[in-house]
Amino acid sequence: MSKNIEVFSFGDPVPVLEGREITEYRECWLHGDYYEPPVSLQGLAKSLNASVHHHSALSVKRNILVSSYHTHPLLSKQDFSRVALDYLVFGNAYFERVITRLGKTIKLKPSPAKYTRRMPEDDYLFLTDKGHKHYFKHGTIFHLLEPDINQEIYGVPEYLAALNSAWLNESATLFRRKYYLNGSHAGFILYITDTVHEEQDINNLRKALKESKGPGNFRNLFMYAPDGKKDGLQVIPIADVSAKDEFYNIKNVTRDDVLAAHRVPPQIMGIIPQNTGGFGSAEAATKVFARNELMPLQERFRELNDWIGEEVINFTPYLVDIEEIDSTKEER
Repeated sequence: MSKNIEVFSFGDPVPVLEGREITEYRECWLHGDYYEPPVSLQGLAKSLNASVHHHSALSVKRNILVSSYHTHPLLSKQDFSRVALDYLVFGNAYFERVITRLGKTIKLKPSPAKYTRRMPEDDYLFLTDKGHKHYFKHGTIFHLLEPDINQEIYGVPEYLAALNSAWLNESATLFRRKYYLNGSHAGFILYITDTVHEEQDINNLRKALKESKGPGNFRNLFMYAPDGKKDGLQVIPIADVSAKDEFYNIKNVTRDDVLAAHRVPPQIMGIIPQNTGGFGSAEAATKVFARNELMPLQERFRELNDWIGEEVINFTPYLVDIEEIDSTKEER
């Protein structure tokens, strides 16, 4: 009987999510009759769901903006919600001015930022999924953009620096999910030294182990070896215990990076504190957040009023008394 040592592995390599090449900054080069965005808008759209905290932070800002927006006959609350989300995700928002034959404005219609492109001479067009183009009339598009230091054609979102953390958070979650589905968390080395086992016994054992992987993990196996030695068959666990702690470290660190980029207090995002001290007063954090983040956002959207010539965008102060905060600063 051959006494060669036989080594084999269980399962196939588990694919994990690849990084998306959207942060490779390039110039807004002229592609035919329109300028290409400096970053991949499709990549930004896909990255919206890459991290729970990334999506949640953007949704919090959008929801608060919509709840404080005063509905105007020219711009419904639903249309404003679309534009607000576009601006937060892509750093660009587009309002189309729908006018009558006599030149009267009857509606402000949002144009999805993912498919809207800027042309020379401040003209704009809309790209459909099939590559067709819809050209807007000159002077009917208002472009609200988040300023970029490298070019002035398109805006870029503020959170670009945190995208790698959001992707790492997603990769860690997907890898851990695949890790459990594949049964690798229960991995081990089966070490057999007994000479009483025949080749058919080894084949039967290999088959039983392979069938125990994947769906239906933790299946029990029975093996009978007459005259076998006490240590002739050993099960040596190989699961890395430290991987669990590393998983939580990655999740926590990437979460903090994303929240730092969005500057949203964890108190208003439903995050449970890990220490006994907690995060502090939710009311105080909300007021500071409203003053430092929401008010500047509201002022950006008010730029539409100057372009159209009337007060279309107006907001209600959100849980913040400006005079109260200013007086508190003066006392300090």
